Amino acid sequence: MSSATLALIITLSIQALASLAALTAPVLAPVVSNDIAIPATKVGIFVALIYVAAMISSLGSGDFITRYGAIRVSQACLVFCAAGLALATLGTPWLLVLGALLIGCGYGPVTPASSHVLAKNTPAHLMGFVFSLKQTGVPLGGALAGILLPPSVEAWGWQAAAWLVAAACLVMMGVSQVIRAKFDDDRNAAQRVAFGSVLRPLRLVLANRRIRELAICTTFFSIMQLCLTTYLVTFLTRSHGMSLATAGLILFVAQGAGIGGRLLWGAVADRWFAPRNVLAALALGIGLCSVLLATLPSHLPVWILAIVCGAFGATAIGWNGVYLAEVARLAPKGQAGLYTGGTLFFTYLGVVAGPPAFSVVVEATDSFSVGYGLLGVAITLVAAWLTYSGFRESKSRQAPR
Repeated sequence: MSSATLALIITLSIQALASLAALTAPVLAPVVSNDIAIPATKVGIFVALIYVAAMISSLGSGDFITRYGAIRVSQACLVFCAAGLALATLGTPWLLVLGALLIGCGYGPVTPASSHVLAKNTPAHLMGFVFSLKQTGVPLGGALAGILLPPSVEAWGWQAAAWLVAAACLVMMGVSQVIRAKFDDDRNAAQRVAFGSVLRPLRLVLANRRIRELAICTTFFSIMQLCLTTYLVTFLTRSHGMSLATAGLILFVAQGAGIGGRLLWGAVADRWFAPRNVLAALALGIGLCSVLLATLPSHLPVWILAIVCGAFGATAIGWNGVYLAEVARLAPKGQAGLYTGGTLFFTYLGVVAGPPAFSVVVEATDSFSVGYGLLGVAITLVAAWLTYSGFRESKSRQAPR
């Protein structure tokens, strides 16, 4: 097996399990809320805490990746995710907070670490597709959450379902040890891990206009993605009267479409259209799907909702690989992980701000539809900005020098 293929398999598996850990709470929210007397809409706060920790840990991951290696950092991430889930099963508010922060510390460095591994093992002409394929680990984890967790809850209870995810993370941590020496061969034991260097990736991103613009736009992309995956199950059970199992199946469809979308958009960005133009088209598609979901009447046939949510997932979940591959292309050689960590600060900022703000809108209006409608309008404006930015960049390249 080639180094590129092995690197992809390992990083994809780790990404899927980290995503599964982060999305366990949103899927279990309707059941857990009844058990511990916390409103299901407050799951947005839990998710926000995960991404606050992810924001900080992704910024600080660069020195750790250089010193200990990307695979070792990924192994530590899996342990943090498992520990966070274990604490969350105890069900007390403060342990839920601590559990969310631990999951976030595990989730944040996974993408910079995988970008480091893939950037040095992937041919340049396949960057978009390979990064997109690796990023299918995020919707794959969500799909597993939607299809596996509800039956596990019915069979053994929500605590056991969370423990199963934690156990899977620990198993993958052990499996990845087999290839650690091969892919961490560039680690530098002399690298100092300094607290002051946490802000360095952010400064580098802000100093690079092309990467900075992409990073800021992903704040809005991530808001849409997380509000889709965090609230879809609750929205469908409350607004459309679905059972938890049926709503979980619809989430599985959306996440599965996100997997296909990531592969498709990655190939499109490699072969036919500039990545920035692909992202603009995706933003427009996300906006249309969000507004459509908001305006559909209740009690529609399940297959109609499955189609709409599938299109929503293909766009709102499908953008990440195109974006990360473009950041890796634009970053100086050997610094893909560092720049990725800096851009993820903006991505996770959207995740931190988005779900709680969405929760406030829903509670104030007593309507998920209002929340999804407003988000649809906002992301459509982002599509217009990306289109203008791409046109400006194209004109700049064509200008005589």
